[in-house]
Amino acid sequence: MSFTGIIETVGVVAKCDASSFFIKADKILDGTHIGDSIAVNGVCLTVTRLTQGGFYADVMPETFSRSNLGELTAGSHVNLERAMAADGRFGGHIVSGHIDGRGKITKIQNDGNAVRFWIAADEKILQLIVEKGSITIDGISLTVVSVSDSDFSISIIPHTLGETTLGEKRAGDSVNLENDIIAKYVERLLGGSAAQRLQSEREEKLLTWLGEG
Repeated sequence: MSFTGIIETVGVVAKCDASSFFIKADKILDGTHIGDSIAVNGVCLTVTRLTQGGFYADVMPETFSRSNLGELTAGSHVNLERAMAADGRFGGHIVSGHIDGRGKITKIQNDGNAVRFWIAADEKILQLIVEKGSITIDGISLTVVSVSDSDFSISIIPHTLGETTLGEKRAGDSVNLENDIIAKYVERLLGGSAAQRLQSEREEKLLTWLGEG
């Protein structure tokens, strides 16, 4: 299954423990069945139980370690999206719901009619980000404004701020990050990390220089 990164609604965590969540959300329950997939802050979770007004989902330790789901408490708001229907519009980009890691918001400032966020992330995530490319943040499909060796930035329009949890975020908060899956496939096909290859080339040049010296 896949998602598009277009958030359908914001849900509320009603109960949570070390292995499961109960999330209140009326809007996305229509047509939802046990076993269906729902992206919660960008994390693909399986519906294990349905009740009036909400759903339960189990969470593995690996998911907690890679995402910010472990930071959620009762009352936390979460971005929700059901898996894309075969006849649905593809409004965002291909999102798998498999988180690559977490980032930390380092700065937020007004950017004309929008708000710009700067997010620090690990090198392995940054090396697959390009300006004007796609990135998924807490399940939201967004366009990259800039990228450096230590962080990247995005600019959020008022509609997105109002319809997702980004409007609640502050500097220092963590967010779930999923790289564009096409970038990950390209990296794999090229035989590994571009940064690693660049480092190897630098080492080879240094050894050659030392040998000539």
